[in-house]
Amino acid sequence: MIRLPQPHLPVVTLSDRGRQRQNNEDRLRVSGLARAHTPEQPLLLAVLADGMGGHQAGEVAAELAVTKVEEFVIEHGDTLPPIPLLVEALRYASQVIYTQGQRNSDQSGMGATCTCALIQEKHLYIANVGDSRVYLIRNGHPYRLSVDHTWVQEALDNGWITREEAIHHPQAHMIRQFLGSANPPEVDVRLRLSAHESDQQSHANQGLLLESGDVVLLCSDGLSDLVEDEEMAHLLTHWPPESATMLLVDLANQRGGHDNISLIVISVP
Repeated sequence: MIRLPQPHLPVVTLSDRGRQRQNNEDRLRVSGLARAHTPEQPLLLAVLADGMGGHQAGEVAAELAVTKVEEFVIEHGDTLPPIPLLVEALRYASQVIYTQGQRNSDQSGMGATCTCALIQEKHLYIANVGDSRVYLIRNGHPYRLSVDHTWVQEALDNGWITREEAIHHPQAHMIRQFLGSANPPEVDVRLRLSAHESDQQSHANQGLLLESGDVVLLCSDGLSDLVEDEEMAHLLTHWPPESATMLLVDLANQRGGHDNISLIVISVP
């Protein structure tokens, strides 16, 4: 793939340390790209990673995640279709993080959650590992497209707990999948438009055609833990993207800001 001077859709990004963390272990990357043989068909790659690990190793893991995913997409984007491209990019980044952690004792066990969106002209593809999320805001309604890889989400899917019990569950952040694990992560390529649809339906939603006025939001759990989906949708619908992004970060901080808060907001004019 070749880089373009800028993405073909308007993008706003913001990352904040929050109120309680000393370091910001979130990382963002947005790239405007095109395939060498079809330069007239632009693509937008957005990657958000939330690092895990002591001694600032989380920052290292998150930086490797966004860098290596972008690197893989640029190198292999001319030959792989969107979904295999994102899956292999995340697995490649995971292996790099794991190998570096094995070679450096102060980075041992580091990892990162990671969520990606690839927009080909106006068709949306997503992939994720962990609990960073992708949302679609359409006509004022929030659609949580990605599925969290947490014990609580697994318990919800199996009917072990209710949604009310999940909100403040003590195991809410027990992550099942992350980049940097010894085994390759199970990259999730469900694009879920309804909580009641089957996995097969969610897979078939990939390549979703975006409509004028749509907003695609990628965010770390520092936002989604403290701001309701409907609140995100309201602000992103009624305020300009730059203002809405700052208001969302301010709202999370007002409610404690217990984690780093990061957002990528992509608008469809």
